[in-house]
Amino acid sequence: MPRVKLVPREEATADVKALYDQIFGAARDPVAQPGTATGTPGNWWTAWANVPGILKAFSAFPMAEASLDPHLRELAILRTGYGRGSHFVFSQHCKAARRLGVPEEKIEAVPYWQVVDLYSPTERAVLAYVDGLILQDGRVHDRLFEILRKHLSDDHILMLSYFVSMYSLHATTTKALRLEYDDVPERVVEIPAPESPAASPTVQDWKRYAG
Repeated sequence: MPRVKLVPREEATADVKALYDQIFGAARDPVAQPGTATGTPGNWWTAWANVPGILKAFSAFPMAEASLDPHLRELAILRTGYGRGSHFVFSQHCKAARRLGVPEEKIEAVPYWQVVDLYSPTERAVLAYVDGLILQDGRVHDRLFEILRKHLSDDHILMLSYFVSMYSLHATTTKALRLEYDDVPERVVEIPAPESPAASPTVQDWKRYAG
């Protein structure tokens, strides 16, 4: 279950109601009748509606206004979602990338992009930069950045950095707040030992396994 209150239509501000109309359909209460056109519950919006200013800030620089190649952007966001372990961000942007015409084989290979020959030099530089931002907490090697600048202008590098950082936030918080497809139980838990002592390995067994 989501860990924060979800804001029903009757409690939403005028701006949020307008967004609800856009996402869920006119006059629909997305808390009482959850679900979006892409199949998600839609509680990312109803959770952040608790702070309308933040929800509005998320769209302060719309993707449509960015001159960065949308194919590069979506590959970067896909890798961000995968690197952050967010089922929601990864799944949603598989669909977004597909709508924009990114080839299916490139979408599928994002989790293991380093070992395939599907991507252009520009795409490889972008994916490597994303890994520096996400998997290495922003530690991007000088040589990597030098190569990235051969493919992207400074403004496009800044746009790329912004979108990756924004979706890293989304990926991290959907897991923390148990929203959308990231509303899952803790996976790292103790697995109970067998109840029957006879089924448990003995010390001699462990020594034999260790060989």
